[in-house]
Amino acid sequence: MWQSGDAYEAFMGRWSRRLAETFVRRLDAPPSRRWLDVGCGTGALTAAVLAAADPVEVAGVDPSEGFLASARERVPDPRVSFTVADARELPFPDDRFDVVVSGLVLNFVPDPPAAAAEIKRVTAPGGQAVAYLWDLAQGMELLRRFWDAAAEVDPAAAELHEGRRYPLCRPEPFGRLWTNAGLTEVTIDEITIPTVFTNFDDYWQPFLGRQGPGPAYLATLPEGQRDRIRELLRSRLPTNPDGTIPLTARAWVARGTA
Repeated sequence: MWQSGDAYEAFMGRWSRRLAETFVRRLDAPPSRRWLDVGCGTGALTAAVLAAADPVEVAGVDPSEGFLASARERVPDPRVSFTVADARELPFPDDRFDVVVSGLVLNFVPDPPAAAAEIKRVTAPGGQAVAYLWDLAQGMELLRRFWDAAAEVDPAAAELHEGRRYPLCRPEPFGRLWTNAGLTEVTIDEITIPTVFTNFDDYWQPFLGRQGPGPAYLATLPEGQRDRIRELLRSRLPTNPDGTIPLTARAWVARGTA
């Protein structure tokens, strides 16, 4: 499910880049810091750090070699290194980084507390550990609307709805994850970005790329059910007179100090 960087970019990467840019600006970290991007994917957050934070170093880790190949192409900078690694076993010594960030990934890690503990371990004393996740239950409209339609066509899809499958993507459990990892001064904030699609095909076609839970589920369906979901979405998505589809996406941000 997490192998094709190009397919992911069309589906979610364009929005995760916009979110990452806003996130790094708000973080307002001092320059010349050592950064780690846990679950760096195709490099959206790494690129935002380079553009806005003037780091001395950025290390990116991700378990997908396919995503890292895309990241290396998109972020060719001598300050950056990309390594295949699991968030639950980070290949770095204790207290290695001044700022450790993770964007849109912790809910997919099989053991989020283990990943949070590793993030805390490699963050230098006084350093910042900051992560963000889509609000899959409500505020991430492009996904919520898809799953709502899918569940109406296929009742079994209700159990796969990301808002139900990933309870970590809510403020209270997200904050507890950071507190239980031993981080202090934990805060939860939110970021909302516009996700405007040029037309219905711009919204729908990326769901056919198999990258992410929704597209992976859609690929298992017979053509007739896929068509019914598509047409139900076409009839329900808000559409401007020019054909654009104006949606928004909210993310929760957890921040703590080591």
